[in-house]
Amino acid sequence: MRDQIEASPRDEEDDDGDLESWPDLPAPDFDFLVYSLRLQAELNLGLLPFGAPGEEQPPADFDLARHNIDLLAMLQEKTKGNLTNEEQRALDNSITELRFRFVQAQESRPE
Repeated sequence: MRDQIEASPRDEEDDDGDLESWPDLPAPDFDFLVYSLRLQAELNLGLLPFGAPGEEQPPADFDLARHNIDLLAMLQEKTKGNLTNEEQRALDNSITELRFRFVQAQESRPE
């Protein structure tokens, strides 16, 4: 399957003819999937800095944040009974914390 995907910037040469040095990608495991969706939700809630220092932060996108939280909740339902205790705890804690932070962010947004 990987052979069918087009070349990425990781495979391109820089101006000196050397391959660009990119960090290795993490293993595609369940924990990374949960972490990725959680990070996206936090970014959409405006909880993470984005852009160059001193630039105005983009406004929170509550619809997109809710969508990412709902994706995690769907994973929670669909994987019930099939996760390790550690995976289940990480998923449960992420959903609980994101729902709490979602409510906090909505309550503190300017009118």
